[in-house]
Amino acid sequence: MVLDWKGADQGATTSTMEQLISDVSHFHHTPFYCEENVYLLCKKLCTDGIANAEGSDIFVVFISNEKKQACAISYTLLFILSLRGDLFNMTKIPLWNQKASHRADGVILWDYHVICIQINQGGGPPQVWDLDSSLPFPSPLPSYISETIRPSFKLFSDFNRYLCHTSFLLFYTPPMELYRLVSFEIRLFRVVHAPIFLRCFASDRRHMKDSDGNWMQEPPQHEPIVAEDGTVHNLNEYMNISAANATTDFTSIKHELYTQKHGVVIKENQLEELFSQIALQ
Repeated sequence: MVLDWKGADQGATTSTMEQLISDVSHFHHTPFYCEENVYLLCKKLCTDGIANAEGSDIFVVFISNEKKQACAISYTLLFILSLRGDLFNMTKIPLWNQKASHRADGVILWDYHVICIQINQGGGPPQVWDLDSSLPFPSPLPSYISETIRPSFKLFSDFNRYLCHTSFLLFYTPPMELYRLVSFEIRLFRVVHAPIFLRCFASDRRHMKDSDGNWMQEPPQHEPIVAEDGTVHNLNEYMNISAANATTDFTSIKHELYTQKHGVVIKENQLEELFSQIALQ
């Protein structure tokens, strides 16, 4: 890894930084609360001198899809997958090399996911900080894209088709071949400049409670995050992503990225290009 540690003159030593980046346990992590994990990660990167003090070289990236739907799947397939033991977090976006997976390839289907991407001040590739990844921490963006996002993995764009095969095929088709046949919505990326995110993001964790008010997953021990303006919850504003809002005009996208509360929306094939453009500034 080659990073230009711009924060070194803020009191963080090289040995301290090397220790931090080699041990993910130095960063706070609560399962199923990736947005809060990344919020705290960004703060720690800034305070420890790994990122610029104001966070100008880091970006928060929400990975989700447009319709916020679970994969379109028949109840028969759902039942048989559960019998086969292949049903794990059968929700929306597939990502590979994730620690929560029980598969050798680390694939899991998240509802949504949040990561941090840091521009390499020394001119190398941007680095991805993903607390849920089994890849090196952090990982170069090109490697993360190829190993975790895997754009070459073909997903159906039509959310209304689903598998209607015989029970024989369902029982004997390899798991990921079944997932190829199940319909997933295209993945989209909301990229938010970290200084803006740290000021504006808020979550009272209401999305993690069921209809009776019980926690579906245990919440973090720290207090809920409140935005500077007093907002107590706006997570949905970041998760709700529309393909219609995805931009291809990179002449204006950089201005929006540094000024807009919700950043910019791009498609997965634009992620590396966007950060290569940012690095040229």
